[in-house]
Amino acid sequence: MKAEEKEKVMRGFVSGEIQILVSTTVIEVGVDVPNASVIVIEHAERFGLSQLHQLRGRVGRGAEQSYCVLLASDKRTEVARERLGIMEETNDGFRIAEKDLEIRGPGEIMGTRQAGLPEFRVANLARDLEILQAARKEAERCFNQSKTSPEAARLIKRWQNDARLKLAAVG
Repeated sequence: MKAEEKEKVMRGFVSGEIQILVSTTVIEVGVDVPNASVIVIEHAERFGLSQLHQLRGRVGRGAEQSYCVLLASDKRTEVARERLGIMEETNDGFRIAEKDLEIRGPGEIMGTRQAGLPEFRVANLARDLEILQAARKEAERCFNQSKTSPEAARLIKRWQNDARLKLAAVG
């Protein structure tokens, strides 16, 4: 559809003149129709958790009971089953984000990969969040102490050099 035609259709949907809208995932952006109460997502197994959560959020903004129907192929992978299962289980965006992190992995912190497991030797970001936060707090303490302690400053400098060497070897 041309932009002008899309705009006309969206105005009709928002006003209630159009009762049913069949669309691609472009519908997830900028649509706020309080009387929209049902969304059917075909091939739901092909979508990521964030996108499914965003699409589901297009309905249920008004007083009416709302429904999100996820249609999926019989040929779902184990990961797809897991994603669809969490969508059935909760509407909590934070819980969905945690599950997404667990399933896809965080990708690279200092790189370009947006998914996959990091090259940590021991820690798991989803499972070990508490200890990673404690380690960060301790690192911040050491860094702050390095401003007044020559020994701490030497250690920080050594760790930074080690990290640079590792990054140079990888990149």
